Amino acid sequence: MDLKARKRWTLVLLLVWLPIYVVLAVTFMNWLDARFGRMPIWAEVPVYAVLAFLWAIPFRRVFRGVGRGEE
Repeated sequence: MDLKARKRWTLVLLLVWLPIYVVLAVTFMNWLDARFGRMPIWAEVPVYAVLAFLWAIPFRRVFRGVGRGEE
């Protein structure tokens, strides 16, 4: 995949997939809260940290090298 295509896919992922993922993550956390009650803060912070990085793992090849200048 060339750099121009990766830049386009990066924009699609950031503008379309990321907002959808945020809604899904918040819905998941609300479901956990309703189902099991509020988690203690020491357990909630790692869950949010994992969710914060989980969305980008499948797309790391698309994001690799996009920030570099044209060579």
